[in-house]
Amino acid sequence: MSKVDLRGLGVALITPFKEDNSVDFEALSRLVRFHLESDTDYIVALGTTAETPTLSKKEKDDVVRFIVEEVGGKIPVVMGLGGNNTADLASDLKNSDFSGISAILSVTPYYNKPTQEGLYRHYCALSQASSLPLILYNVPGRTGVNMTAETTLRLASDCDNIVAIKEASGDLGQIKSIIDKAPEGFHVISGDDAITTDVIALGGIGVISVFANAFPREMVWLVKNALEGNIAEARRKMNADFDTLFHLMFVEGNPAGVKCLLSLKGMIHNELRLPLVPVSENTLLEIKKELVRFS
Repeated sequence: MSKVDLRGLGVALITPFKEDNSVDFEALSRLVRFHLESDTDYIVALGTTAETPTLSKKEKDDVVRFIVEEVGGKIPVVMGLGGNNTADLASDLKNSDFSGISAILSVTPYYNKPTQEGLYRHYCALSQASSLPLILYNVPGRTGVNMTAETTLRLASDCDNIVAIKEASGDLGQIKSIIDKAPEGFHVISGDDAITTDVIALGGIGVISVFANAFPREMVWLVKNALEGNIAEARRKMNADFDTLFHLMFVEGNPAGVKCLLSLKGMIHNELRLPLVPVSENTLLEIKKELVRFS
């Protein structure tokens, strides 16, 4: 199994669309270059923020291949591959071409609400099928099920290629329990921008960030300082500079907020695919007003 360094800032990259709702590869190229120039540590393709459920299989393949080619091996590319059909996922992990991919990020099964034992067996099956390192992704607000610290630690101990978890439960007690009891080589990554410094203070290794789509340099600074032990300064700057934008970015859901931010910065069209829609005019005006502080 290849190794992957997940320390620092990962960006949960959006999928830009043209006004006709097709994938905007020119804008995607701009975004990838933006992150390479901003010292983002790695890119996550086809995550929640990428509106992956609305992409066809061909579009997913095309988007990943395009990102891998644009990155050109300069930083790791993590690919999102999750779902609620374990057998299909295992087959994909065995048979797909993962050239240029450093690791797989796989969300807990959604809608069918498995038990903790079901979650454990699901990820064991994916582990056995995968030749790449696996990152667990716990986001109960979206999936309807929380993977407990006990289940996460069981998987970390029993499956050598399960190397990390993106924790977006918002439960700092649960996150602390995982960090405190994790076997050597297993790491916790914040899945929530707003608690990045809290997770790092507990021993987490960074964040997979939505906000970094629009402000990678600022998030690189924040994560780097937090990892170097300057937690108080990083937290102060986060609260002072980003608190309002964080709220506005998520008030009408992800990625509507960050796509609004990127469109106001002139990097993409403000286009989403149904059932998601752009933020309301009121939120857009609030975001525009807040952005003045950063110009």
